[in-house]
Formats: sequence, C-alpha cells, structure tokens
Amino acid sequence: SQSNFLGTGNKVSLGLTRSDYQSNYNFSFVDPYWTVDGVSLGYNAFYRATDYDKLDYDVSSYSVDSLGGGVNVGYPISETSRLNFGLSAQQDKLKTGRYTVEEIMDFIDEEGKNYTNFKASAGWSESTLNRGLMATRGHSQSLVLESTIPGSDLSFYRLDYSGQIFAPLSSNYTLRFHTDLGYAESYGSTSELPFYENYYAGGFNSVRGFKDSSLGPRSTPSKNDPDQKPLPFGGNVLIQGGVELLFPMPFVKDQRSLRTVLFWDVGNVFDTHCSSAQKSRNEAGCGIKYDNLASSVGVGLTWVTALGPLSFSLGAPIKKPDNADTQVFQFSLGQTF
Repeated sequence: SQSNFLGTGNKVSLGLTRSDYQSNYNFSFVDPYWTVDGVSLGYNAFYRATDYDKLDYDVSSYSVDSLGGGVNVGYPISETSRLNFGLSAQQDKLKTGRYTVEEIMDFIDEEGKNYTNFKASAGWSESTLNRGLMATRGHSQSLVLESTIPGSDLSFYRLDYSGQIFAPLSSNYTLRFHTDLGYAESYGSTSELPFYENYYAGGFNSVRGFKDSSLGPRSTPSKNDPDQKPLPFGGNVLIQGGVELLFPMPFVKDQRSLRTVLFWDVGNVFDTHCSSAQKSRNEAGCGIKYDNLASSVGVGLTWVTALGPLSFSLGAPIKKPDNADTQVFQFSLGQTF
C-alpha cells in the first residue's frame, strides 16, 4: 500500500494472499483530490476463494468464492467530516462440505448456492483526532448504511456505527472510550440474512481475552457428524465497546513509538432469528440479552515498528458466556489500540 503513489498523491493498494485453504487478491485506488474541492474518487476489485474443508479448524464447513468490485465517492461537508457514497457488484458461489452445519444447509435449501448482488452504500464520518496514528486527543465516529438494490438475488441491509473519544486526564494519562454497533437484516423475498454476512465478536479489536469470533450463538452439528461440537456462527446484531487508560511505559524515556493501556472490554453478537435447534439448546446469543455480554480486563502494548504497528494484549475474562473460548495472550500486526 502506497499513500503517495509515484508522487501523484493517490493511494494505491495491492493485496495477494495464497495458502492451502485460501486465495485472496485485491486492488484499490483512491484519488483523494479528484476535484479541487476535495471530492475523492476510489475504486476496487477483488477475488476470494476459500476452502475450509482442507482445515482442521473451528469454522463452519463450507467454502465461498467471491468476485466483485466497486466505486466510491467521498464529499467533504466540513473540515472534520465527510459523506461517502458507493456502488458495488459481487458474485458469490457457495460450496458445502461433508459436515456442513444445519443452519447453512437450511439457508441453501431456501436461497440456493449462487448469488449476484448489487449494493449501494451511504456513510458519514467525522474525525477531530490530533494524530492519524496513536491519537491522544479528540474523537472520531462513522455511520454507514449498506443495502442490496433491485436486480440482486438476495435482499438485505446492514447499519454500522463506530466511535471513539480520547479524554486527557493529564499530560501523561488519557481515557479512551470506544464502541462498535451493528445491525443487519433481510427484507423482501429473502427469508433471512445470509449467514456469511453475520457479525462476529471476540479477539483482538473486539473483546480481548476471548478467542477470535468465539462469542455469540453456535451452529447445529451436521447430521453426518452428530458428535461434532457446535461451532461459532455469528449473528445479525453486534454490541461491543469498552474503556482504556493510556499511560506511559515505566523506565522508557522515548514514548513516541509506544502505547500502553489498561482495558475493560464488553461485547457479544446476538441473533434475532435463531433456528429452532439453536433455541432448543438455549444458546446464549439467541435474542438480545444484555446479561449475556462478555467482558474482560487486561493490559495491552502497541509498538510502532518499521514493519508497522505490533500490538500485544494479556486479557482475563471477568464474565464468560456459555461455550465461549478464552485466550489470555493475543497479538496483531497492523492494528493499534
């Protein structure tokens, strides 16, 4: 990724990933000053092919191949906020495995395996942060509505909000409050939200102290493997947030590339349309129940290196929903607190 490609001021990104179970290729281009008034123009194209059947891993047994692209226009409405509008087209092909869970089979029986969807999006964003990386003052927030439009094989929408506030307590200590909220739903002739559009929670940048995507409702094991344990399946409602205390690392003089935090994370995903089998098991994430929110406390460290930010956390759950998987140590490359 290059923010000033060949000195033009344009941002160009190219991603290539290849592994035993996944191929992922994407390209994006953004001209931040398409007009002299600061209107931006961007477009992207991507191809993803995944085959989870080749993995002994805690994910549902299916694969999805996706091909698509889109265009986005951003319009500044003030020095700190802007509007964004986008159009995209995407083709998805689902393939089931031998042990595909019952919720996926039910969706395929109802909607089929191949879909071509056209999406429109509108969003608003605002930022008064004092830095683009490792801010210590100000706030940022965004609200995005995305929906399929006529001509699509499936009908669904999603509404997402993300926000954070930095409140300095002194020259060395700052409180950060943050939240992520999401709601997605089907409409029209589509009976339910496509399962691969579900929200997930748990892990880094979510509720630390829990394994990635381990929170929320679990799937119903395949009839071909009744001994299979229920796996994380996500949901159509996301509620997560928390508070962090930013403080200087002791005994280190140069703090410019370091950030240490004490954190309290809260969150979970819920499904307002659980299957009858999920309801019969009294899954913790069936229906929005605030007493099923997971929470954890811990300490984190971000170190900005030449390769990008390295972030580490040690988290201890203080409220653990049924079936949630815990994980004390977690790290990430390219993300900060």
